[in-house]
Amino acid sequence: MINRVTLIGNLAADPEVKATPKGTYVAKLRLATHTYIGKDDEGKAREQTEFHSLVAFGKTAEFAGQYLHKGRLVYADGRLQTNTWEDTAGQKRSRTEVVVDTIKPLGPKPQEAAA
Repeated sequence: MINRVTLIGNLAADPEVKATPKGTYVAKLRLATHTYIGKDDEGKAREQTEFHSLVAFGKTAEFAGQYLHKGRLVYADGRLQTNTWEDTAGQKRSRTEVVVDTIKPLGPKPQEAAA
C-alpha cells in the first residue's frame, strides 16, 4: 500500500508551532495549491484553489516555525492521516491532514521577490 502526498504551494498563514509536555515540537500549517481549470468566456485563465492542512513534528516543525512564513512557496511531502472525534454537542467530526516528512522552501523569500 502507498500513502504519499506531494504538494507545492504557498503558505496561507504563518505556521503555528507549539511544544508538547514532553518537549516535542508540533507545527500546523495551511497550504494553498492552485490548479488551472481552463479559460473563462473572455479568454482569461481560471484557477481553482485548494487549501490543505499540514502537520509537522520534531525538527521539521522547528524548521517550519523558524524559516517559513505566510506567502512562501514550499514543497511538502508526507502522508494522509484522518482524525475523528466527537465535539461537545455529540457530533462526530473528522479532519484529514498531511503529516509532513519533508518541507522545503522554494524560490526567493516573498519580501526578496518584491524588491
